[in-house]
Order: sequence, then structure tokens, then C-alpha cells
Amino acid sequence: MLLSVVVPAHRVQGYLRAALESVTGQTQGEDGPEIELIVVGAPGGGPDLAIAREVAGQDPLVRVLVPDGPDGPDGPDDPDGPDGPRDSGGPRDTGGPFDPGPFDAAPFDAGAARDAGAAAARGAYLLFLDGDDLLLPGAVAEISARLALDRPDVLCLGHDTVDWWGAVRPGDALPAARNQLFRRAFWETHGLRFTEGPYGDVVPVHRAVLLASDAGTLASLDRICVRHRLRRTGTSSTTPGRAHFAVIAAYAHLTAGTGDDPRLTAARTAHLTAVLGDPGRIAPQDRAAFFRAAGLPGRYAAHRAGEAVRAGRTRARAAARAGRKSVRARVMAAVYRADLRRPLDPRLAVYGAYWNRGVACNPAAVYAKARELVPHIRGVWVVSSRHRDRMPPGVPYVIEGSRAYWRTMATATYLVNNSSFPGGFTKRPGQIYLQTHHGTPLKTMGLDQLPYPALTNGVSFERIVAHTDQWDFSLSANPHSTETWDRVYPSSYEQLPYGYPRNDVLCTATPELSDRIRAGLGIAPGSTVLLYAPTHRDYRKGFVPRLDPERLTRDLGPGCVLLVRAHYFYGRSAGTAPGARVVDVTGHPSVEELCLAADALITDYSSLMFDYACLDRPIITYAPDWDAYRAARGTYIDLLSGRPGDTPGAVATTEDELREVLRSGAWKSPEADALRAAFRSRFCPYDDGRAAERVVRRVFPVPSD
Repeated sequence: MLLSVVVPAHRVQGYLRAALESVTGQTQGEDGPEIELIVVGAPGGGPDLAIAREVAGQDPLVRVLVPDGPDGPDGPDDPDGPDGPRDSGGPRDTGGPFDPGPFDAAPFDAGAARDAGAAAARGAYLLFLDGDDLLLPGAVAEISARLALDRPDVLCLGHDTVDWWGAVRPGDALPAARNQLFRRAFWETHGLRFTEGPYGDVVPVHRAVLLASDAGTLASLDRICVRHRLRRTGTSSTTPGRAHFAVIAAYAHLTAGTGDDPRLTAARTAHLTAVLGDPGRIAPQDRAAFFRAAGLPGRYAAHRAGEAVRAGRTRARAAARAGRKSVRARVMAAVYRADLRRPLDPRLAVYGAYWNRGVACNPAAVYAKARELVPHIRGVWVVSSRHRDRMPPGVPYVIEGSRAYWRTMATATYLVNNSSFPGGFTKRPGQIYLQTHHGTPLKTMGLDQLPYPALTNGVSFERIVAHTDQWDFSLSANPHSTETWDRVYPSSYEQLPYGYPRNDVLCTATPELSDRIRAGLGIAPGSTVLLYAPTHRDYRKGFVPRLDPERLTRDLGPGCVLLVRAHYFYGRSAGTAPGARVVDVTGHPSVEELCLAADALITDYSSLMFDYACLDRPIITYAPDWDAYRAARGTYIDLLSGRPGDTPGAVATTEDELREVLRSGAWKSPEADALRAAFRSRFCPYDDGRAAERVVRRVFPVPSD
């Protein structure tokens, strides 16, 4: 085997899957596999380890190691080990669907993880990637072709970086573990190991490069093979502090072992200067101390002069922003400016849903549970003037943009929304913002939409990120959502893997409740009720159903009733002709009640499928424009693949196929049941009817029992 790729996996859940798949997706040689992937996880488990095990379960060339874990020190987490097959995917068992547990049983040392992976490697060469790196397509083929010429001890790889906006830039010239290929025998002969703590690759990488250079066995590949994905938050490079002084100690350690080599002096100066100039690493108040500790006399004055120039530019940009804000401030009611100086009201919470459409979704379930557990906290809803008629009697509300709205936003301690609050409010210190979201992501979301500019015309991704910076909590319905939110909304909030409160009623409802809902909709007892709920299309205006509701119900016989629910973006009516067995329920206030009324769901790409799966009732995917939708918007899941966990049940792509699925009984066949079971296992692991309680107890000050 040519190459062993070692990846430590810790707190990279939003990036890890793509990193691993960038390795497993490489073209293998005709004579057998050229590459193996070794993922080293933390002993405490967690979402990173779950992702790694899932990938390992799909590819025999992937191994998962858990140093000092349940398999013993540096032992393989082998799903086919001596104790028999083991679950290779899905969230770990935490003792309850709502208890994420302390994943880090011990501090994770990336250097020790890399060493463990190297010790278990079987390839002739070693490549150390991080969980936020990518091995670019064709890289292994290029590496293999280069190594066919000769076998250097160290091969320097071309590399670059990409930021969270998608901007690609050349990589720096500093040696790092990710951009070097090491001959394994050379690595072992010289006893190369990573040092503990931050900057643990400084010593082994520089030693390897110097040794190979002196021996004439250092080579380079002028081809971009590795791409490092810069992360906006959540890494050491985005956390300023004195922990970054460790880079000084790393070079001291290196110099002590190699002598005063002028090549190291230049590399040390370049690296320390780069660290110093990075505001994500060295805080302004620590810069002088860093200079002194690094032994860089005579450079600080020049650095401060450069800093003064940069600070002047920053002040100029801030002044320009302040000018724009002053225009917005004049539009705001004067009371808002005054109320921002008022103390926060610890007994006030403000709720919003679906861009001010009324009481709905996860915020509604949180609101109801908060009234039960923290009744001393008054909840007020934000609603637009055109939707005020949707407000239930007795529920307090304010109209968006009104004087009452701005006062409420200025003084409420708790903010709960599934989208965003209007008007560009100023989140104050001490306010607590819970973002509940309103669906499991099937289509691309957040910064993952950047490659689809036709659909994001006029969308400010800077404003999206500024909004996510306000969040304190982000609610997650399932591990897939957690993984996605972590990447596409790159801010420093706490993930709550608790499930969706709006689905609590789906988990606890009785048959009697379903019967009452049906009766309220005018549905005769014994009817087979199908809920047709397609999502909206970014590339199409207005609701255009891709089936003939009247014809479908005629073909299915007199016992069938079709409920039609258009997406809320299209208003309160689907525009379908009224009939005895076709009911337009677009304006119904509760989609959860419609789910309880239905025997089966027919949908295309609506996230409603993930919620409906809680009921363990048939789901029919009717996707007549799948290729167009996927090309235009991008998706995370291949609904039509037929793979367990991706496809929730029977599939149809034409109206004739849909009728046949329904008439033949394929929609409730054993095959459809098996697909639904796998889908539920993947996307409904936290749903137990208590999500709202978990959320309220985490976000609000619930009195102890």
C-alpha cells in the first residue's frame, strides 16, 4: 500500500465527513488499493466519532482508532472485531435521546492522535490531515505518479486555503504536517513524533525537512493536493490567548535538538511573525510580551507602525458603517434608542416564527412549555400586521416595526425564533437568543448556498453570518442537522441536540386526538387520508401542483381524501378547486395536526418528511423535477437513491407512477417499511415527546423541583 492518511477527529463535526470522503473518493490503482484512511477519535466518543464510524462502515479501507478507549490503548475500533459486529454509524448511545453527555472524557491531544495513527499505518508513506482539510480530486494519482520516479523521504505537496466565503488563496510557505508526505520507514527510523499541545507539528515536520534536505531526499510536487478550510470560529487559530505562546517553546525545543541552523532561524522568524500578525491568535494586549518572549528586539516598533496604519483603516471603515447606521437609527422610533438604555426585564421573552407569521413551529411549543415551567416569564409574540388575524385569543403580541415592538426587543431577556426578528435590532449583552430553526436541512443552507448564485440574488451572506453571531443556542433535530448547522452557520453558539419541540405532539398524541382532528376537517370515519405537501421552488413563482388532485382521488376510489397544503411562501390557499375529497388545508394553523390526521404523506423535498417520520407512517417521495431541483439548489441527501437512511419510502417521479404506488400498495409494503425504519433511525433519534421541556430547562431559569 502506497499511502496512509491519518486524520485526528475532534470538534470538527461540520467538516469531518467531507474531509474523509475527499480521501475515500480518490481513484485507486489498478493493482489494488493505494490508500488507507486512519481516523483517530477521542475516547469519549461524540459526533465526530459517530461520523467516522459511519464512513468506516461504508468503506473497508477506513479504520477508526480510539486511543485509550474501549478497545484498549491505541486499539482499533473495528466493527468486525473479536466480539462480533458493532454498530458503525449513528449517534452514540448516551443513555437517553436528549443527553449528549460530556463527549470529552479526557483532553484531546491532536499530536498524540497523529502518533497513534502513524503507529498503526501500513502504507509506505504517511500524510497527516486535519478534519477540516480536503484531499483534492486526483491528488493520490498525482502523488503516485511522482513517487514512481523516485522515493524521496519527504515530498512537499502543493496546498492552498479556502475561507468560509469560498475564497481560495495560495497556502503559505511554512512546512506543516498537512502539506508534507513522509516515507514511513524514514519517520520511524528517526523516531519522529509530534509534541504535546498547540503547534505540535513544528518539531517533527522541520526535523524531517532538515534531515531529508541534508540527505538529498527532499522533493516537491508542484500540484495543489491539499486544501485547508479556514473556519470562522471554534479553532485555536480563532481563539486569541497566551496559549499561542507555545509556538515559541516549540521552536526552542526544535533548536535544542537540531542546533542553530540558519534555515531554522528564517523559518522561525517567518512563523512567529505570522502568528503575531494574526488577530485570531495574539490579542493586542499580549503582543509586546510575545515579542519579548520570542526574542525579536528591534522589530516591535516597526510592527506597531504597521499596526497603526491598519488601525487607521479599521477606524475609517467603522466610521463609514456608523454613518450608515445613523441613517437607520433615524428611521427607528426614538423610544428604541432610549429603551436600549433601560435594564433588561428578566421576566420577558419575545417569540417569532416564519418571519412574523404568528404562533407556530418550535417557538410555539417552547412558548407553551415555558408557560408551564416558568410562568413568571411573560411571553410576547412578534407578528406582522397582515398576519395579526392568526393570533390566538389571549396571546400577547406586538406588531413588527411598532413602538411596542422596539421596546419589547430592547428590554426582553429571552429571544426565541425559528427564522429572524425584523428590523435589524441590536442584541444587547445579557440577552439570550435561541434559534430553533424550522426543519431538517435537505436542501443547502447558509454558506453552503454560495455555489448557487442564481438562487441567492440579493442575499447578503455577511448579514446571515452577523445574524448567527447573535445566537446563544442553536437547536438541532438530529445529528445530520447538528453537523450541517456547525458548518453553514459558523458562529460561536451552543448546539442543543434535543430534537424539535414541535414534534412532541406527534410522539405523544392518542388515536382519539387524531380522530377529533379528522372530524374537524370534515373527514368521514374510515377514510384513507393522504397529505400532499410539496415545498416551494426558488426558480418558480406561485404554487403549481405537479399532480391533478381530483383525478388522483377519483382513481383511488371513494374512500380516499387528499389534503393539499401549499408552502407558506405561497399564501393561505393552494388554489385548488374545492371538492368533497380534496381539501385545501394551506391556511390551517397547525401542520402538526394535519400530520396527525393523515395516514400517509406525499411530498417532494419538504422538510416535513423528517417530522412526519416521527409518526412511523408511510412517506411517499413524489419528485417529478428532482434533477432540476438538485442542480438549482443543491441537496445533502439523495432521496431517490433507494439507500436506507436516504430514502424514506416508496418513490415516484411521474403522476402515473404515483398512482401505481398508491393503487398497488407499494407505499405500505415491507420494502417501504424497511426504508422508513432506517430513515427514522437516522433523523428522529431525539424525538420522545420531551424536547420542549429539555429546551426550556436549558435556556430559561426553571425553578428546581
